[in-house]
Amino acid sequence: MGPPEPEQRFEELYMANYPAIATYVRRRATSPDDIADVIAETFTTAWRRLDDIPPKAEETRLWLYGVARRVLANHFRAEERRTALTARLRDEVSAWAAPEPAHDPAYQAFRRLADDDRELLSLVAWEGLSGPEIAKVLGCSRGAARLRLHRARKRLARELAALDPELAGYGNRAVSLAKGQ
Repeated sequence: MGPPEPEQRFEELYMANYPAIATYVRRRATSPDDIADVIAETFTTAWRRLDDIPPKAEETRLWLYGVARRVLANHFRAEERRTALTARLRDEVSAWAAPEPAHDPAYQAFRRLADDDRELLSLVAWEGLSGPEIAKVLGCSRGAARLRLHRARKRLARELAALDPELAGYGNRAVSLAKGQ
């Protein structure tokens, strides 16, 4: 009788060592997702390197502990990098954030609009998108995007007029939109 097939050998190795490896990992990682990932990666490595695994049961278990240890170390290093990146991004974003011009009538009018209107107007003003580009972002026809944008501009003009009856400072277009022309 020759050596067992790779699948059979791996299954035997897995069944015999899973409890020990799972316990080893659970004692070192806290998140259930992390535990599952590390165990899966440990046995994936065992499958890929099946020919490198010592044949004796005790040596196999020790070999798997070594693999699990390295997988855990890699996992914790990756977690540290993610945490550092998150902190760096948080610092960058907070540096970008300008104080909100809460007393500016234009800002107040904009904030009073529905989310969809604010998004449309932002796509034009902040992202500099054209009508056809907005249609692609929204997943609608060009005509529908143009109509939605027109209506959003009218609603913004009405909000502006409610907050600041002197619309001349916002331009002739704002005055005509607010009057419904």
